[in-house]
Amino acid sequence: MDLALLRTFVTVHRAGSFTRAAALLGLSQPAVTSQIRTLERQLGRPLFLRQARGVTPTTVGDELAHKAAPHLDALVEITESRLDEQAGTAIRTLHLAGPPEFTTLRALPVLAELTGQGLDVRVSFGTAEEVLDGLAAGHHDLALTTARPRGTLFTPTPLCDEEHILVAAPRWAARIGADLHSRSGTSGAVILENLPVVEVHESLPLISRYWAAVFDTRPAASGTVIAPDLRAVLACAEAGAGLAVLPRYLCEEALRARTVVTLLDPPVPPLRTYFMAVRTGTLAVPHIARAHDRLLRAAARWC
Repeated sequence: MDLALLRTFVTVHRAGSFTRAAALLGLSQPAVTSQIRTLERQLGRPLFLRQARGVTPTTVGDELAHKAAPHLDALVEITESRLDEQAGTAIRTLHLAGPPEFTTLRALPVLAELTGQGLDVRVSFGTAEEVLDGLAAGHHDLALTTARPRGTLFTPTPLCDEEHILVAAPRWAARIGADLHSRSGTSGAVILENLPVVEVHESLPLISRYWAAVFDTRPAASGTVIAPDLRAVLACAEAGAGLAVLPRYLCEEALRARTVVTLLDPPVPPLRTYFMAVRTGTLAVPHIARAHDRLLRAAARWC
């Protein structure tokens, strides 16, 4: 079987589209379509179901991808390593993707330690859906995400849990007083319902998760300031724009400086789990395995 056909097939499987696969491979879409049809004729079975937007692998297509992809990735690694040796360098590039705040403050300082040991790092920021789509398409080697990847295409590893806390500038805490600490359940949420809120999205994802876990209800307030970066949310909370729910690690310095304070300390704080995901089989690639191991060991200190 022609390895070029298998490479095209695996790229289409990861990209979910002939058009995206063609762009990744530097081929025309008709050339990709022709190669897939050739492979299907050789196997005597359809590998993809054509749809209005992209393609979906058949059962045979999924089975072939999961068997072939790790071996193709290993062949690429061997080829590129030999090219590196011929060029007199052993530097490898890790393509990392994740949410901007966690990736910047947690993962990058750890991986920066490897940059003097033959590793270059390229970073992309995005939502959980975006980074997993990019991982599947081969744009990234390693993805950090709060959504646990499903299916056999990915190999996920739980990385760490982050604690979420309810914070605000001291003047808001003084206004609320001790009332919030003396209330439980929905009565605690009532005290907060008219206060301004700072969040990352209009749907109030962090506030809603905290309210459900701690108050067993939904938030009544709408966002006063919406900023799609947790660091911006913290800055607005410090400035007194309103209350916010944020990861504790992000607020540690602000808490020490008392530019924000915690409004409540529930017995069981809400947690969110981060996962580190790779394409199945790629942990056999040395530089990906090295970064994966270094992050996993560092995460033991984050919890």
